[in-house]
Amino acid sequence: MGDRKISRRDLLRFAGAGGAGLTLGAGGYATLQRATDTRDAGDAADGLLPGASKVPFFGRNQAGISTTQQEHMQFAALDLVTEEVAEVRDLFRAWSEAAARMTRGEPAGEENYSQFLPPDDTGEAFGLSPANLTLTFGVGPSLFEKNGEDRFGLAKAMPDALSPLPPLTGDVLDGARSDGDLCIQACADDPQVAFHAVRNLVRIARGLAVVRWSQLGFGRTASTSKTQATPRNLMGLKDGTANIKAEDTGLMDHFVWVPQGEGPSWMAGGTYLVSRRIRMLIEVWDRVSLAEQEGSIGRHKYSGAPIGKEDEFDPVDLEAKDESGEPLISSDAHVRLARQSADEKILRRGYSFTDGFDAERGQLDAGLFFISFQRDPHRQFVPLQQRLAASDRLNEYIRHTASALFACPPGASEGGYVGERLFESV
Repeated sequence: MGDRKISRRDLLRFAGAGGAGLTLGAGGYATLQRATDTRDAGDAADGLLPGASKVPFFGRNQAGISTTQQEHMQFAALDLVTEEVAEVRDLFRAWSEAAARMTRGEPAGEENYSQFLPPDDTGEAFGLSPANLTLTFGVGPSLFEKNGEDRFGLAKAMPDALSPLPPLTGDVLDGARSDGDLCIQACADDPQVAFHAVRNLVRIARGLAVVRWSQLGFGRTASTSKTQATPRNLMGLKDGTANIKAEDTGLMDHFVWVPQGEGPSWMAGGTYLVSRRIRMLIEVWDRVSLAEQEGSIGRHKYSGAPIGKEDEFDPVDLEAKDESGEPLISSDAHVRLARQSADEKILRRGYSFTDGFDAERGQLDAGLFFISFQRDPHRQFVPLQQRLAASDRLNEYIRHTASALFACPPGASEGGYVGERLFESV
């Protein structure tokens, strides 16, 4: 087992084995603990837990978008350090191969028994269920053009919808935690499975790309299926009641998936991902009255129902008045301003986060890692966010501290890889 030849690839892998370049963030991740495991020595030979759930990696669309939303997320944005488009293409091929293995509950690479080389898989997910792991890949505007330069000969293939987002009112963005050439979104019902997946994909990219920023998320803040209850965010509010559901295929086709003939052909069946790191001013929010909290959102805190109604899913009545003739839902309430027009619906898929405390004020650095998928962010996300940024009363309690935009190509077929139509065109 230890006498096979050491290839150049093995040597490069050995030289880069000092770590994945991925951290848990300044505050750590207090919730990085799995739900109680029920491992049994008599489990199936493949090492998976009984009834383990798997989500196929290959398909018409990438998984992790319309997939029933999992409970945990690890997101990473990377910057390329290679100047060769062939190496970027090979990276996506290697990522797709490893992703297909990990979503099946297998190691990221083949078993390696050489005593002189590190294993092909870091090992922290050995024996764990796949936990509905999904891996979604995206490319940012800077892959196509950076500082006015066509980096990889791909500038002509850049979709108009991937043009950088405009400045938005109230943004206090940290450039070091925004943007990126590439992104990886790993979602799973076990945080260690999601972390393992991104760690190993980053490891595969060593020498070709480096992590620009990463974010751990716990506790979904949206429902993407009619089988899921609406979750609560860190303000204690039900979040995403009106979200598009995957079962609404007509809405998904109209608002999420890019149709053939709209933009470059390599994006047909794909979608666009917008991420926003939204810090909640928890200490301020916790001191305001229940009436102010409900008035800011336009819903009752405990039931999630629109103000004046009893059930969460009762229709929002923006014309309803109180006894004095004032609107029950104020003009600056979040639900009024977030009410989407016929062109603005988006698929939300965010997570709560906590990154410890800030050193300056000693306050919680926690909030919402907002993720949305849409057919065209400039026609959907941007006008919606401009309206919220201008007048939303919730702005008193939140700060948008990071932002990114990525194009997520369509899914891959068996034997292919994500982004194949893009990279095979050059």
